[in-house]
Amino acid sequence: MQLFYNSKISVNTNNFVFDKGESKHIIRVLRKKENDRLFISNGLGYLFMAKITNANDKKCAIEIISFESKAKEWNYNLHIAIAPTKLNDRFEWFLEKATEIGIDEITPIICENSERKVVKKDRFEKILISAMKQSLKYQLPKLNEAVQFSEFIKNHKGECNLIAHCENLDKKSLKSQVESSQAITVIIGPEGDFSSKEIVHALEHNFIPLSLGKSRLRTETAGVVVCNSISLIKNEM
Repeated sequence: MQLFYNSKISVNTNNFVFDKGESKHIIRVLRKKENDRLFISNGLGYLFMAKITNANDKKCAIEIISFESKAKEWNYNLHIAIAPTKLNDRFEWFLEKATEIGIDEITPIICENSERKVVKKDRFEKILISAMKQSLKYQLPKLNEAVQFSEFIKNHKGECNLIAHCENLDKKSLKSQVESSQAITVIIGPEGDFSSKEIVHALEHNFIPLSLGKSRLRTETAGVVVCNSISLIKNEM
């Protein structure tokens, strides 16, 4: 099945016209014709089946035939706050793989050792949408605006709050912390790790030090390891 995405379609939509860019892709690139079926998600857990009523490459029109609510494939809520990497493609790789595995919310955080402090949110949202469609997910992860590390720590409230860092401190295993939690937040630092001051600040706000194993991981790798490990832990329960 080929999945399309449009956030403007809802359960109350009967007819819809795609914008010029999407219309050109559907009609010219994919060579869809009138009465052809399209499967569309709005990223909010719904799958719509539609038929093309006007195969116009500038304003492709559709009629919604039916829709169904699609349950999330994972039974927990995962929020990862992560420092954007110096190279955009590494961060985009994390966004893509996290979406494929299953994640609910992502917040880019700017830390003392961050080498990238400007985030191209529009570009990153396109990566999330593409990964959602490719992996046939029906929930689009929420991508928040980038925030300073201290601001995130101060304002975040959560059930299970974890910080993955590289310093030699007493750390807890991921399994021991997430088994009984449904809402999980993990913060992951930049290439140069969190500063000692930032780690102390997080601990003062009840974030628990987290071990991701003996290897020293890249930022984007750590993000994917967290997503995959939590998925495996929760699926075994």
